[in-house]
Amino acid sequence: MTPSLRRKLEALAERREELERLLADPGVIADNAAFRKLSREFAQLEPMANALADEAAAKRDLAAAEAMRNDAEMRELAEEEITAATARLEQLDAELLAHLIPRDARDEGDIYLEVRAGTGGDEAAIFAGDLFRMYARYAERQGWKVDVESASPGEHGGFREVIARVEGRGAYSRLKFESGTHRVQRVPETESQGRIHTSAATVAIIAVEPEGEPIELNATDLRVDTFRSSGAGGQHVNKTDSAIRITHIPSGVVVESQTERSQHANRDKAMKRLAAMLTDAQAAKAAAAQAQDRKLQVGSGDRSQRIRTYNFPQGRITDHRVDGLTLYDLPNVLTGDLDALIGRLQQEHQADELARLTDGA
Repeated sequence: MTPSLRRKLEALAERREELERLLADPGVIADNAAFRKLSREFAQLEPMANALADEAAAKRDLAAAEAMRNDAEMRELAEEEITAATARLEQLDAELLAHLIPRDARDEGDIYLEVRAGTGGDEAAIFAGDLFRMYARYAERQGWKVDVESASPGEHGGFREVIARVEGRGAYSRLKFESGTHRVQRVPETESQGRIHTSAATVAIIAVEPEGEPIELNATDLRVDTFRSSGAGGQHVNKTDSAIRITHIPSGVVVESQTERSQHANRDKAMKRLAAMLTDAQAAKAAAAQAQDRKLQVGSGDRSQRIRTYNFPQGRITDHRVDGLTLYDLPNVLTGDLDALIGRLQQEHQADELARLTDGA
């Protein structure tokens, strides 16, 4: 580890000690918001502090083993302990580097999941439905809650568009790499001659804006329209204009909500999603300014802008952002078994961040 990276670690260790003192301060304890914020920061630094303590212990073990080398009777044991301590230090060095990777404050939060049919007509809508069920089943495995806020069914199944809020700890960190264009290759049910068709759907993962940090929205920048709901709600949906459509005029972003029975509730949902989308756009713009290549971006729905291909005849799923990331486990993936894919993407992201960290040290 370079001296500059070591200094960064030492600064984080000092910050943890400072947080420990602050969390014992009666004034901080009395301020619930401040106490929660500092507690979260302290918890995030705890693994790094534990790794530093383990490193110090491994260094002591190494020094003790090297001191035994001069004793002829203990030399063989000393060499074994030196080898073990050296390997442990190398492992801890990698762990400490990983702790230096900047944390995304959104990682532990909830998300909006948006799936839209792209090229491919009815088959694209059916595939969009397959993708949404895949993510819903994955969320169920994680114990997360999925609340559909807007849905436009396809004529022959699936969705032209479906938008849901997914609530659960770590939802953003697990699914943020799913944004992009997904391509499917299979024989559609409507194909009489057995020919393989290629269709596409887009997925957008948008972090829900953290509570207490609202983005400022100027009322003069918003156009609010009401219309008759067509979703759940029984006879009520046919009698009142409870659905809400909000257009953010400067950006052109449009959000709708029609799943609630009252106009007020739908407006509240729509405003929250609009704030999340605008915040996400700001974050994407900042990330684009810092990096030439961005992996996390939503394509237009065109097949050429794909991040992943689902090949049904071969039972294969390939992520095109990572060399060699191909799984022959498509049926299980579609039932929500995404851990292998998500784990590999997270590892790749961590490797990229470590490379940038060490290059800039």
